[in-house]
Amino acid sequence: MKTLHLSLLIVILTFSVKGVSQSKTQDSTIIRSLYNTALTEGKGYYWLDHLSNEIGGRLSGSVEAEMAVKFTEEKLKELGLDKVWLQPVMVPKWTRGFKEYAYIQTGGDQKKVTDICALGGSVPTPSLGIKAEVVEVQGIEELASLGKEKLSGKIVFFNRPMDPTEIQTFVAYSEAADQRYAGAKEAAKYGAVGVLVRSLNLRMDDYPHTGSMSYGDLPANMQIPAAAISTNGANYLSSLLKLQPDLQFYYKMNCKTWDDVQSYNVIGEITGSTYPDEYIVVGGHLDSWDLADGAQDDGAGVVQSMEVLNLFKKIGYKPKHTIRAVLFMNEENGLRGGKKYAEEAKRKGEKHRFAIESDAGGFSPRGFSIDASDANFKKVQSWEPLFKPYLIHLFERGYSGADINPLKGNIDVLAGLMPDSQRYFDYHHAATDTFDAVNKRELELGAATMASLIYLFDTHGTK
Repeated sequence: MKTLHLSLLIVILTFSVKGVSQSKTQDSTIIRSLYNTALTEGKGYYWLDHLSNEIGGRLSGSVEAEMAVKFTEEKLKELGLDKVWLQPVMVPKWTRGFKEYAYIQTGGDQKKVTDICALGGSVPTPSLGIKAEVVEVQGIEELASLGKEKLSGKIVFFNRPMDPTEIQTFVAYSEAADQRYAGAKEAAKYGAVGVLVRSLNLRMDDYPHTGSMSYGDLPANMQIPAAAISTNGANYLSSLLKLQPDLQFYYKMNCKTWDDVQSYNVIGEITGSTYPDEYIVVGGHLDSWDLADGAQDDGAGVVQSMEVLNLFKKIGYKPKHTIRAVLFMNEENGLRGGKKYAEEAKRKGEKHRFAIESDAGGFSPRGFSIDASDANFKKVQSWEPLFKPYLIHLFERGYSGADINPLKGNIDVLAGLMPDSQRYFDYHHAATDTFDAVNKRELELGAATMASLIYLFDTHGTK
């Protein structure tokens, strides 16, 4: 009897090992097919060309944003998906107006024109502009030590740079971003008349970088104009202040906040064959800032998400779960699209298993950041050998993405595509974020990488 049991155990283990081996072979074959198809039949680069060069910057509430909604809806329908629809969402509308103008006055009539741009959500300057002395600080925490006596009637100049020694550039960005987002709100409490913020950029250039800012609950009569100054401009201003602390800075901005307007998330899906009521999401944000065409942030993520569905259709893969590409509106200055999608999913009782976001540029993919339980994270780690041939080595626990994060608590696994980030902040929120900065092959590799992880979760499920 013992011999029989042992023989049966050996047979079971043999078939089990054989089954695992066959599964890995099948996974490897399909992943290879996804990469091959992306690199030879991908459409994303050409979609991005249109988004960038025919439509341009897609700030929420703009005509260009609505053109992008129509264009992406049309292209998703052309893929022959099971369903394509628009999800209504109310979004803020802020306009920049005429180009900003600024100069440094060092004495008499000597003026040095410098490059600035309004931060998104800022109030305008008075019609004749603002001219005042400048107080340089390295962060919000310095304001309290200076107090109203030294800040009232002045322009506060936040000049803390991104840390160039931090290899993880998104960490350097997050460590410096508070001065852009909340600098005006805090400086206004001490009587400042305006703020300048050093652009969040690791490169020295003459391009100011915009980005979202907030006044919080500050009364309208206390809100002061906020502008970004280029990295070269910031260094120059800082040097001059050491020589002439009483110099004056002039700037004029014409921005305006309007009433909220109707816009949409664009959604396309392939219905699951086994679990049609369980969802896997891939997404990026359709809106961008207005200084350029938003090719890296986040046109790349949009077309990569669309490409994932195109790749599955091209190779004839029929997913078990319903797979959705969600092109979120209003990530840049409100996150309304991401919140709306999560609210609707919860209201409908939709069961979401996995979501992945691409919002770090169209550069060479390096891996994934994973927000999941220990069991699900270990599952992702077990797939590392399948990605190694494609130079995907990073499988780290961390933040997934702003638009899919509202799903947390109603989903098993969240992930973010991690491209090489060393050049990303050269373009982020600046006039340099243009189509010519995107490499076709790198963009295609990113789409294939996301499709591969989605395939694995679709096939093997979550824990």
